[in-house]
Amino acid sequence: MFIQTEDTPNPSTLKFIPGRTVMTEGTADFRSAAAAARSPLAAALFEIGGVAGVFLGQDFLSVSKDGDADWFTLKPTVLAAIMDHFTAGRPVIEPGAESAAAVDDDEIVVQIKELLDTRVRPAGAQDGGDIVFHGFEDGVVYLHMQGSCSGCPSSTATLKAGIENMLRHYIPEVVEVRAVGL
Repeated sequence: MFIQTEDTPNPSTLKFIPGRTVMTEGTADFRSAAAAARSPLAAALFEIGGVAGVFLGQDFLSVSKDGDADWFTLKPTVLAAIMDHFTAGRPVIEPGAESAAAVDDDEIVVQIKELLDTRVRPAGAQDGGDIVFHGFEDGVVYLHMQGSCSGCPSSTATLKAGIENMLRHYIPEVVEVRAVGL
């Protein structure tokens, strides 16, 4: 098994591409070992000292390190854990642990989600992260940054100059975009 790695715009996060499907649908973002209990892969990565976050995408995973760790030491251990997980054939997410997506019939929300899915999320995935719709209220779109997008030095510029301008252009009801932490 050959696992590619890529740098992300966030120096605390590396993107790992195992050459196989990681998540069959959706994404999963884990910020603690306790939150990772439903994912044997994420739980194994949190057992490595210095791992501060794990994000699972369709064909990649991003691992974030804490401030004291360095990638020179951490990267080989993370690669070994990913390889061990996939060669053992363990599930990425325990069966039945997937979360159901909420259905929202509001026309503006449908438009926002469509633009995010087609124009924003693919770019986030390319950088090892994701930008997820969290809500829309009084003209304000609330987005949650995950994976390498969370804590990225350029995330505020991306949110305001990129996403907000694009949404305001296509949907006049949008007046602002804000990041939310979960």
